[in-house]
Order: sequence, then structure tokens, then C-alpha cells
Amino acid sequence: MDDVDWSTEWLTSLLWILGVFVAALIVLGIVAVLIARLTTWGRQFWRLAGPFVRPTRGERRTWRPTLFILLLLLLVVLSVRLNLLLSYNTNELYTALQNLDAAAFWRAIGIFAVIAALYVAQALVTYYVGQSFLIRLWENLNDRFLGDWLGDRVYHRSRFSPTSVDNPDQRIQEDIRTFAEDSYTLSFGPNGAVSALITIPSFTVVLWQLSGPLSLFGLEIPRAMTFIAFLYVIVASVFAFRIGRPLVRLNFLNEGLGAFYRYALVRVRDNAENIAFSRGEPVERRTLDGRFSDIIANYWRIVIRTLKFQGFNLGITQISVVFPIIIQAPRFFSRAISLGDVQQTAQAFGQVHDALSFFRNAYDQFAAYRAVLDRLTGLLDADEQARELPVLEVGDRPGAAVVVRDLTVRKPDGEVLVDDVSLELARAESLLVTGRSGTGKTTLLRSLADLWPYADGTVERPVSSGSVFLAQQPYLPLGTLRTALAYPGPAESVSDDEAARVLRATSMGHLVDRVDDDELWYRTLSPGEQQRVGFARLLIARPDVVFLDEATAALDEGLEHELYTLLRQELPDLVLISVGHRSSLEAFHSRRLDLEGDGRWTAAAL
Repeated sequence: MDDVDWSTEWLTSLLWILGVFVAALIVLGIVAVLIARLTTWGRQFWRLAGPFVRPTRGERRTWRPTLFILLLLLLVVLSVRLNLLLSYNTNELYTALQNLDAAAFWRAIGIFAVIAALYVAQALVTYYVGQSFLIRLWENLNDRFLGDWLGDRVYHRSRFSPTSVDNPDQRIQEDIRTFAEDSYTLSFGPNGAVSALITIPSFTVVLWQLSGPLSLFGLEIPRAMTFIAFLYVIVASVFAFRIGRPLVRLNFLNEGLGAFYRYALVRVRDNAENIAFSRGEPVERRTLDGRFSDIIANYWRIVIRTLKFQGFNLGITQISVVFPIIIQAPRFFSRAISLGDVQQTAQAFGQVHDALSFFRNAYDQFAAYRAVLDRLTGLLDADEQARELPVLEVGDRPGAAVVVRDLTVRKPDGEVLVDDVSLELARAESLLVTGRSGTGKTTLLRSLADLWPYADGTVERPVSSGSVFLAQQPYLPLGTLRTALAYPGPAESVSDDEAARVLRATSMGHLVDRVDDDELWYRTLSPGEQQRVGFARLLIARPDVVFLDEATAALDEGLEHELYTLLRQELPDLVLISVGHRSSLEAFHSRRLDLEGDGRWTAAAL
């Protein structure tokens, strides 16, 4: 090829970058629309990433994500142009060596230094912009998924969904990060799809200019190198896709099996004392070994399939290194082209080959990416189904009063637990719900808290902070003891004096000096102490209505008597509804509801 006029090449490069940027923007836009409309994974991707690309903040639209994408595209175009300039510079360098032209050689070295410096600067800027884009996408996805999962109590209601998904925590924590990273890497990464789509036409022009005719079986093929490059990669890709297709399913299984194993380990940690009491280590070990064996068996299937896939890819790639040199060698020996032309041909062939081979080389990564898409969109689908489940609507009744009309509670299979209950509790009244196990006492409370989807009727009570439900094992959040006392309010809302007062009132004065210790309190405290924290929380919240579901089952009757007496003294107008088995609770309640099974019940004054 003729020497490049580097004095005008910089202006040409600027115009080339602008032109290719606009063309790439149009083509990529069309391709993105077609993929989103015609492929399942495209629709999945747009469902996840679309709200980030076109978000709104209140009434104002933010263009920052779009600007990030445009900047990344511009940097990719710049990278391809610099690679083109390096290929021409390589041609001049090797031609100067062949011609023993020292002046041309050192001129080429000087130009190489300038291009290399620009290439390094471009690579560093691309890395920073790319990581900034990735982090913002990660933050956006985490915010949306957490909001979707926690909103409308989906995290609880999904337990009743017929298609509930496994390990939503793992999907939110790990799959979101993986999706953000792979989305950037596969699209705008150094060897991503965008770079490949721009590289193919750019270096095909170079390859076309360097290609000569090739006689094959008496037939002369003009510009043969160009056609051979495309045919070589297309045939190799077809075989590679057939070999790598099972990797999509295997990677999906790998994610799920790993999550199941991690969940089993967490279960052992959270139930360590019960397991130790029962000497249950052999059973737990068999369970863990079984789940880990499933992971290993599936991983071996991935290894074998990847071995076949990568072996084929590596063989094809190694052949491509010498293939263009072999094709151009006869022309070089006949002095039709220079050594620089041979080197530039090999370089251009490699660029076209690598770009065309993007989907073939990235197939195993794309298989894992498809698994992540399936898991994240599956979580969104499960959240939508959980949100659509019917839940008993609870009307807001300000003040200390609870009204229940024609409430029927059922099991998921339709069997009636409590049939057509009606009751009304005024200020300072209390109700004790009794009955043998399995008659629906706790389920009735869940219905009153609009947490049970298989109930209908009318319930009116104070909502939000006006009503508090206290389970047999109160929930203790992560953080300090002050956080546990204030929950669900902010920790700073509880003063030192208030924390000390309620701890001493509930016979936990020994914890006053540890109120700001950050520990795993659900492990540190005994079940009885945890129940006393629940009562201390009631004294701080001062609700109008309290629902207690065997909230003193871990306490002796003496301490139970003290806590109920404390509630009555500090909250004299409180409406109290308790579920319990002990007859000692009758002294603190004015009415009794006895569930007899098969939907039957009786009510009486105490």
C-alpha cells in the first residue's frame, strides 16, 4: 500500500470518528429495537435496563444515563480508529525494515509513540467511564428490585404465590451485580458487541484493499481474503453454537444449586443451638454433602461442555493466526506486496476474525448472562403474581377500637378454619383467642393484619403505628439494641433514659449499659429475653391496639403476669387481643374467643 500521509490523517481521522459515531448510533438503535421486539432475551434485557436508560426524577427527566451511553460509544469508535492507525503504522514500520530505510523506520516509531499514548489515554478514560456507568446501573437495579420486593409486602406475600422463586436474596445481591457487569462487558467492553460491530466494516475495508485474487479449482476469486475471512468465521460459529448450546441450561442450574447450598449453610448457622442440642451434625452433614454433590455434578457437566467448546474455539483461533500469512505468502514471494502489507493483512484479518467471532467466543459468557436474565425477570414475575394475590382489605378505624364483620378464614386448599366471625372491641377491652393447635388461632391474627390471602370479610382497626403485632419470637433487626427497641421507628427516636426505663421495667436492667452495642441480638438473647424486648418495644411505641401471638410462651407465669400488668398500667386504654394456651392469661382479658375446629367458634365474657 502507499505510504499514509500522516500530516492530513489526523483531520481525516476526526471526520471519520464523527461519521462512524453517527452511523453506529443509527445502526445500533435499529439493532436494539429489532432485538427487543424479536427475541425473548432482548425483551428481558429491556425490561431490566430500560427504566435506567430512560428514568424520570419527579417531573424532570434525567439524561445522564443516555449521555453515558453516547460517551461510551464515542470512546469505542475512537478505539477502533486508533487500531486502524496502528495497523497502517505497522505496515510502514515493517516496510521500512524490508527496505532498510532507517529514516522511515524512526519516523514510524515516532508516530507509533503518539498513537500508543493516545491509545493508553483512551483506554484509561474508557475504564473510568465504563465503571461509572456500571456502578450507576447497579445502584439503579438494586434500588428498583428492593423497592419491588419490599413494596406491598411482596417479600411476605410471595410465600403464597403458586410460582414463588427460590432465593430472592441471592438474586438481588449477586445476580443484579452480575447483570450490571456482564451488560457492560458484553456491550461496550474492550471486546464487546459494539466494538465488534464497528470493527467489522472498518477493517473489512483494509482487508479488501490488501486482498488479491486466489485461484481455486480453476476458478479465480477476486479479493479472496475478504470472502475467506467471513466464510471461515461463519462456519466456525455455527459449529461452536451447536457445541455450546447446553451451557445456558447448565449455568442456570449452577446459579440455583449454589443458592440452595448457601441457604442450607445459613440455616445451620441460624439454628446452631437447636442442632447442637439434638446432636444433629450427621444429618446436617448429609444434607450439605448432598446439595454440594449436586453442585459438583453440574459443575463437571459445565467443565466437559466448556472443554469441548473452548477446545474448538482455541483451535479455530490458532489457525487464524497463520491463515492470512499463508494466503498472502505467494503474493509476497512474487513481490506483489511488501512485508508491511503481509503484517497489516494478518492484523486486519485478526481484527475482522475476532470481531466476527464475538458471539462465538462469548457464547459461554452469554450463556451465563441468559441464566441471570431468566433469574431476575423470574423474580419480577413472581413479585407481580404475589402482588396480585387477593388480601383482606383492612379499613382504618382511628382510635382504640377493633371491628370484625363476617370474617371467614380458610386454608390454601379452601378448608374453612374460622367461619363468619363477628366481634367488636372498644377502648380498654381485651380478647383471648384459645383453641387446640391447628384450629387457626395464628392464622386469624394474620388475617386481621392483612397478611393472609385466604380470608374475606370486613376488618376495621387502627392501621400503621396504631396497631402492633407481636409474634411468639419477636423480630430483632440487625444493629444495636436501641435499634431493636425502636423498631420499626428510627433508633435515634429512643433516648437513653427511655431505653433504660423500659429495659428495667421488663426485667432486663442488665442490658442498660449495652443499649448501643452492635451485636447479633437474635443470637445473643435467649427466647425469653427476646420476648421481653418485644414488650419493651410496646411500651415505647404506645399503640392503640396490640395483637399478641403467644408472646409470653417462653416466660414463666410470674414474669408473664408482670408484663401483662405492666401493659395495663402504662396503657390503660389499650385494646388487647392475645393468642395463648395458658389459663393464667384469662385474668388479663375481658372476653374469650374459643376456636373449636371445622370453622366453629364460641365467644363468651370472662
